[in-house]
Amino acid sequence: MTVTLGTSAKPADEPTAEAATEALPAAPGPDAHPGATDPQVRIDVPWLTEYLLGRWAEDRKVARAGMREERYHRIPGQTMAEHRERVTGQLHQLVADDAVHRAFPARFGGRDDHGGNIAAFEELLLGDPSLQIKSGVQWGLFGAAILHLGTERNHDEFLPGVLDLTIPGAFAMTETGHGSDVAACATTATYDPATQEFVLDTPFRAAWKDYLGNAARDGRAAVVFARLITLGVDHGVHALYVPIRDADGAFLPGVGGEDNGLKGGLNGIDNGRLHFTEVRVPRTNLLNRYGDVAEDGTYSSPIASPGRRFFTMLGTLVQGRVSLDGSAVLASKVGLTIAVRYANERRQFAGAAADGTADEVVLLDYQRHQRRLLTRLATTYAMSFAHERFLDKFDAVFSGAADTDADRQDLETLAAALKPLSTWGALDILQECREACGGAGFLAENRIAQLRADLDVYVTFEGDNTVLLQLVAKRLLGDFSAKLRGADRADLTQFLAGQVGDAALHRMGVRKIVQAVTDAGSTARAVGRVRDESSQRQLLTDRVHTMVSEVALRLRGASKLPPAEAAALFNRNQDALIEAARAHAELLQWESFTDALAGIPDESTRHALTWLRDLFGLGLIETHAAWYLAHGRLSAFRTLGITDYIDGRLLPRLRPLAAPLTDAFGLEPEHLRAAVATGAEGVRQDEARAYYAAQRAAGTAPTPEKSPKR
Repeated sequence: MTVTLGTSAKPADEPTAEAATEALPAAPGPDAHPGATDPQVRIDVPWLTEYLLGRWAEDRKVARAGMREERYHRIPGQTMAEHRERVTGQLHQLVADDAVHRAFPARFGGRDDHGGNIAAFEELLLGDPSLQIKSGVQWGLFGAAILHLGTERNHDEFLPGVLDLTIPGAFAMTETGHGSDVAACATTATYDPATQEFVLDTPFRAAWKDYLGNAARDGRAAVVFARLITLGVDHGVHALYVPIRDADGAFLPGVGGEDNGLKGGLNGIDNGRLHFTEVRVPRTNLLNRYGDVAEDGTYSSPIASPGRRFFTMLGTLVQGRVSLDGSAVLASKVGLTIAVRYANERRQFAGAAADGTADEVVLLDYQRHQRRLLTRLATTYAMSFAHERFLDKFDAVFSGAADTDADRQDLETLAAALKPLSTWGALDILQECREACGGAGFLAENRIAQLRADLDVYVTFEGDNTVLLQLVAKRLLGDFSAKLRGADRADLTQFLAGQVGDAALHRMGVRKIVQAVTDAGSTARAVGRVRDESSQRQLLTDRVHTMVSEVALRLRGASKLPPAEAAALFNRNQDALIEAARAHAELLQWESFTDALAGIPDESTRHALTWLRDLFGLGLIETHAAWYLAHGRLSAFRTLGITDYIDGRLLPRLRPLAAPLTDAFGLEPEHLRAAVATGAEGVRQDEARAYYAAQRAAGTAPTPEKSPKR
């Protein structure tokens, strides 16, 4: 997660050996069967399916097998009350199926398997996203907070009821007035030494805990995040176990709340609000791994710094971001599998056939349709490989295999980088899939519209995406500044001179002139100098490095300004910071995809996925063409050449591979549950074509009004 100190990387001006010697099959002709694969490039679908399932393939398979069963499926058209009741019943089925214990200690019937737990949890989306998120509230938030923020005392007292679902619980962190800004929450937990109790209060309406799963109906307890005050000192935000309802479901004295009501999606979850008025809980209900209060009110913590303590506590709950990243990837795979299957069968508008007759064209044969789906297929593969690397990092930290402060910081930065891109990406992918299926995509029976509605809130779950990217940007700036601080005077002088000289070179357009002369009007030459792996890496890396260094130099000296002026300076550069963080996350995805190629033994499969990686990488460069032009990294001719290469070479090569590439996601009909992904559209199209062919053969077809024979 570091930014290399030095001058900006520069794209190669000469084609690499890889680019110069590339020998690829020609694009398929117009008569290629919609489902056919170029005979020179085939994909080993069973092997690729296993590869995509990743390190925890068996956990995914077990969970995916369960999600084939109708008892875990959402029933379209249910009322909110019916949907909530069904999802609550499904959680009890998960307990009966021993599907919720993986991450918990062995002494509670678990496996201490953090990576396998997240992998299996992600697959619950295939049954119903409401089921997935409500189970995540119970065991991934409520239970995990007790596990990671509590000590054995807390574990022994509270975890058994969490695990067997006798105590459904809420995770009460977010407040109406403070969402992502957890450190500013207003709920208080004031210690009373006379009774050895904490007294919880929400002092005003904006301090109510809000949007909490299990709070409106099912919850019997909550992990409440509040400002811990003892002996008149505010020690910052801590978590406490707080009973909220009795056995009959009535609020306990001092506890109140509201139902959030009907939402844009995830209506199988009983989200609600909670507030507290002088609610007393025993001193031992404090989850005291990182901070404790003695009987006399004395506070102690193994972490002296309040800021570091706060971020350490929040860092233990990073698994929510990990699972949302993977869930967004899986939802994208569902949408694309449905849309590609439909596009391979649905025909629209007449085209000239070889025999002179008119035949309607399969949607995926249209270049624009390929642009819509294949580019997003490339993004989904990049997200998928990045997620598996992310999950490996998460497991290493939580298993203790690599659990230093630096490891945890890297994990948190990775989570803050990837979760925004995958959740935003899923919404874009599902929307495009919905539109690509036309009116059929809007029908409930074809799943996509509901899936997108359910995933909408993922972009603000576990941290607003924009706020998360700001955290990434601050980390990048910190790494950059650390490199500068570590440089000696000679290195620093050389670096700053290089920055100034490089900027001047780009402003004068010298590099663009050199590119234009070198390319000499040849699109092939222009693309040959940027399409290979090393050039993609240089261009994507250079963008991140330059964006970070530009902002860092603009913010130089901010620490010496008065607070108000420093805040204003930071605010003027906030958008640039967030864009730099996004560019960094895109680079992480590209690197993950590229690294994954090295693990593919079959040459043909690797060749196909290299095209897909190139579509992703060159697509990023094309998307950010304005930046590359403005900063002199690419000439206009090379920029246009990239678009021509995508449209003229990559899309035609990948078009016949769309079906096997989505088949490799390994999703069964019971997972998709979409009428247009069953082959029914192909049957309808064949029936229609046969009807018109019979008419023509029998000579009974009516003569068109404009026909010259009329």
